[in-house]
Amino acid sequence: MDMDNIECVSTDEMLMMEDDDLINHHHHSNAFPANLFNNHQNLSKPHHKNNNNDGSNNINGALLGLTPATSVHELLECPVCTNSMYPPIHQCHNGHTLCSTCKARVQNRCPTCRQELGDIRCLALEKVAESLELPCKYQLMGCPGIFPYYSKLKHETVCDFRPYNCPYAGSECSVTGDIPYLVSHLRDDHKVDMHTGCTFNHRYVKSNPREVENATWMLTVFHCFGQYFCLHFEAFQLGTAPVYMAFLRFMGDEADARSYSYSLEVGANGRKLIWEGTPRSVRDSHRKVRDSHDGLIIQRNMALFFSGGDRKELKLRVTGRIWKEQHSPDSGVCIPNVSQ
Repeated sequence: MDMDNIECVSTDEMLMMEDDDLINHHHHSNAFPANLFNNHQNLSKPHHKNNNNDGSNNINGALLGLTPATSVHELLECPVCTNSMYPPIHQCHNGHTLCSTCKARVQNRCPTCRQELGDIRCLALEKVAESLELPCKYQLMGCPGIFPYYSKLKHETVCDFRPYNCPYAGSECSVTGDIPYLVSHLRDDHKVDMHTGCTFNHRYVKSNPREVENATWMLTVFHCFGQYFCLHFEAFQLGTAPVYMAFLRFMGDEADARSYSYSLEVGANGRKLIWEGTPRSVRDSHRKVRDSHDGLIIQRNMALFFSGGDRKELKLRVTGRIWKEQHSPDSGVCIPNVSQ
């Protein structure tokens, strides 16, 4: 929003109101903000002339030049952070508006006119917002939804078309995007191991494992059934017990993840641990999955037993496979499908 344009328009040209009437309403908390009729357009400069050639401005013609949904949506944009404003919407004595988050940051001074803000609510603008229906901000990514202004923000936090976060667990990566973009990002920027196929056989090695309480091994990405899956393996403290954990995440939404299952197996010396489950969506962070213990968990002493030798080095072999569940149309029973 162009902050230089946030000002009241001439009453003579705009609404032909008496000056005294305007002054009486100017400071009322229900008054519209100063930029309501002057958002990116200066209506005191008419777009059309009256056909009567009497020299008067055709105000109706100027108003017809507005696109109400776009103009009001821009009006609801905070001039400080440029985010959409939600109640409480604040305004100064001159009618300039800003969101409640920014009000707490500007030391009670209007960022437009530098006047003291006080505690004036712009109830009129809040009422205007209640009447709006707007498209999801992920419309260009495929979301067809139209939502009331106050529920739009809630929808966007769970929209199926919102971008995915990078699933890499080795660092807090801020990259977002669709699945094809993230696959390229993981391969080119994080240099993860990329594999094709629905079975795997991985060996995880760590020297001096008793000296390491937290560790994350390189992420492995599998491509099978036309989808991508991330295999995680890490060490962490489960209460006071050091453990290792392996789990799989599906690069897609939770509803699609439920179409697949996977198994993990680790063992040696006549002992074996097996885990079977449904991969979690990458919508859930790797930390959320890990902290929910949704995967194969191996106590450190057992992991060193599986490693053999003098138990001073971790040498753990984890095998597994991924399969797609097929539902029987007659019984609704899931039938494993291991073919690609």
